[in-house]
Amino acid sequence: MINNKFSGLNFLIVDLPNGDIMELYKELCSCDNFFLIAGPCVVEDEKLMMQIAAELVEMTRKREIQFVFKSSFRKANRTSIESPTGPGIKRGLEILSKIKKEFNVPILTDIHDISEVEEAAKVADILQIPAFLSRQSDLIFAAAKTKKIVNIKKGQFMAPEDMKNAAEKILAARNENILLTERGTSFGYHNLVVDFRSFAIMKQLDYPVIYDVTHSLQRPSQNKTSGGTPQYVFMMAKAALATGMLDGLFIETHPNPAEALSDASSMLPLNELSELLDACLKIKG
Repeated sequence: MINNKFSGLNFLIVDLPNGDIMELYKELCSCDNFFLIAGPCVVEDEKLMMQIAAELVEMTRKREIQFVFKSSFRKANRTSIESPTGPGIKRGLEILSKIKKEFNVPILTDIHDISEVEEAAKVADILQIPAFLSRQSDLIFAAAKTKKIVNIKKGQFMAPEDMKNAAEKILAARNENILLTERGTSFGYHNLVVDFRSFAIMKQLDYPVIYDVTHSLQRPSQNKTSGGTPQYVFMMAKAALATGMLDGLFIETHPNPAEALSDASSMLPLNELSELLDACLKIKG
């Protein structure tokens, strides 16, 4: 054990073997095609979540795509006070744990506060730092201490080269299991744009690079919800993979996006994902 002082707080780092996490990270780093992180934005009804997981597992196993199930037990970044925030950490993690055991798939979920890290790490294989929290040093460091894989989403306000500093916060906790995700850059007041040069710049840091397709197509803060342009998912995913700089795709999906509790305007309908994966495999192949 070593003591490490970071951002004014004292943390105890415990060097523990975590073979399963290391093996998963190696698999993500060495995929022949690309890996897929997918699921609904926020945890919803258990029956629906199990249905979504079953379909995602089937379509990715059939295509030999490394799959990580994604959903958030809580959504702290909401456009309106009226926006649903999810079932909370206890119930949300119960459902995610059931999916993990039932389908033997890795789990990714967001964390928003240091107080959530310990509980989330008991279930999640990958702890995700949301884009708006991508500069929160103490949160990143606490996530890294768990020795789980940490996925940092590049903030809409950050340049791709800034991700070097974010990654170094994880390395400071003696954790090299790092993923970097591009999710678009603010373009005016209610739009995002993806600069494909970001993929190459982040790839130079020598960590797996992921493209968050559906979030990059959001139209932030339109009235009391965020809008979106999911009709461009196929074009953007294929074009991004054609750069040759991506290791993974991040796609939020739902059987009926219009009824989803979060990101209803940007998620891809679940019944369209198979076609997208086939198209992407042709590009990557």
